[in-house]
Amino acid sequence: MARIQRWRRGRSAEEGGSPVADAPDPDLVASQETGDADVDPELDPELEPATRDADDLKLDEPVREMPELPHVAERSTVGDWFLGGRDNGDNLALALLQAAHAKQAISTALVVGLVAVVAGRPAREAGVVLLTVLVGQTILGWHNDIVDRQRDQAHGLTSKPLATGRLDPGTVWYAIVVATLVLVPLSIMTGIRAGCLYLAAVAVGMLGNVVLRTGLFSWWSWALSFALIPAYLSYGGWGGQAVGSAPEPAIVALAAALGIGVHFLRAVWGLVADHEDGWTYLPLKLGLKLGASRLLAVSTVYTTAIVIALVVVGMRVGLSR
Repeated sequence: MARIQRWRRGRSAEEGGSPVADAPDPDLVASQETGDADVDPELDPELEPATRDADDLKLDEPVREMPELPHVAERSTVGDWFLGGRDNGDNLALALLQAAHAKQAISTALVVGLVAVVAGRPAREAGVVLLTVLVGQTILGWHNDIVDRQRDQAHGLTSKPLATGRLDPGTVWYAIVVATLVLVPLSIMTGIRAGCLYLAAVAVGMLGNVVLRTGLFSWWSWALSFALIPAYLSYGGWGGQAVGSAPEPAIVALAAALGIGVHFLRAVWGLVADHEDGWTYLPLKLGLKLGASRLLAVSTVYTTAIVIALVVVGMRVGLSR
């Protein structure tokens, strides 16, 4: 602005004008000081192009606001999508694993697979047996947590994904259906009869989750489902047409007794909650008389004795007739 004033004074001097006449207009000076005066870009070639372009804008036109960009979620990998999220609380696979009673499923599958090896089954058959039992036990764990969802929620069990809402019951039912579609062909890979027997054992276990579970006969499903395992192993072979032989009755009886022992061992840890809910099943009645510690000790000794008896009888008479 000072440069413009000097240019005008010089031009007035050349034309012979008086200093008073050529004095700058006070209004113009005020407008220049406030930055409201229009400046001809040709008078000051040093002005930047951005300033020149800004003067060409029509101030009477409304300024268009840039639309807000939609929120774009962080890019996730295929693994994140499949597992259900980066956070462990949103991890679908981890939640399903927690609801499957993984320790019981894995230990049961390993024991039955080991029994198949000891009984002389080839490695490929023993592997199929192990995988079949693992899938079946997983289904039983999921079904048990669905049945107990409201009870677990009432007792504040944070380790149960269904009770805490991290898993939807519909999702677990879908997983059960998919696992069943896997279990059926796995079961009959070692023979149709053997496969049907194991499928019956799983069905009995699921029925036991809802029938006679809270009364004196809560042990029936454990005894029957465990008694079907020797028959599944003895009738098994390789291929759907494989036909074995019937199991030894002593092995079947001991397997049923083992199921009752496992039932007592698992029931010890939930006696308080079951008592609050008004259950009257046999482990609870004995626990009220003996105490939880003594009941656990008696159940452990009983189960260990049954396992030893199974090993001894199995070595003498074998699994099949």
